[in-house]
Amino acid sequence: MIEAYALVLVVLLLVLGFLSWRLWQSERTKKELLEKYTALEMKVDGIKLDTLESRLNPHLFKNILNSVQSHAYQTYFALDKLANVLDYILYDSQQKWVSPKEEIAFALNLIEIHKIKISPLFELNVKTKISETEKLYEEALLAPMLSIDLIENAFKHADLVSPDAFITVLFEVKNNCFMLTVSNKVSDKKAMKKGRSGLGTATLEQRLKVIYKNQFQLDRIVENNVYTAQLKINLLDYKTQMHTAG
Repeated sequence: MIEAYALVLVVLLLVLGFLSWRLWQSERTKKELLEKYTALEMKVDGIKLDTLESRLNPHLFKNILNSVQSHAYQTYFALDKLANVLDYILYDSQQKWVSPKEEIAFALNLIEIHKIKISPLFELNVKTKISETEKLYEEALLAPMLSIDLIENAFKHADLVSPDAFITVLFEVKNNCFMLTVSNKVSDKKAMKKGRSGLGTATLEQRLKVIYKNQFQLDRIVENNVYTAQLKINLLDYKTQMHTAG
């Protein structure tokens, strides 16, 4: 009997030690991320953001951090994804162009962070379709972080509680085009009108017009209580335009 109690005690001590180690590791990761965030904040404060390409969504970090804090049991996983997002914003987004492959990877990390604030039963469908013959998938032809606004708006304005609620996100690279389609059931809180007229949406359209001229198409429709936004950029035409201009 004493040996059984001793074994149980040893197991409990091992479990406690493991949990303590995970907690320490999580806190260490959190500290590193906060340092990155502070560095980013100082960098943004020191730079005059006078071009549309350099304007970041001011609510992005707040939304992400709120999501992380609201679900402590998934903190370690979320912090790992947040680290990837911060790396992209700190380093990759400072480049003028990124590849569709890099932008999609960034967007998928962003979606994983948002997933922790919704029910596991919520219908969230994320798909990526890349043509096997697509040659522009890894070529730097996209302005960074074009996908933020459409994805953020879906999670912000979607109905997250109804039994038939859903969000679908589809990334496609085919026929020399990059396409992002985001759909969601509209919330009954009537926030859609406010969201559609917000700074983020207007800035995205202006940014696309400045960079891609007539090589892009951005459509938004509301039908049967479903809001759908689709962005399509003709990468080949834009590449040709760049070479002609150069």
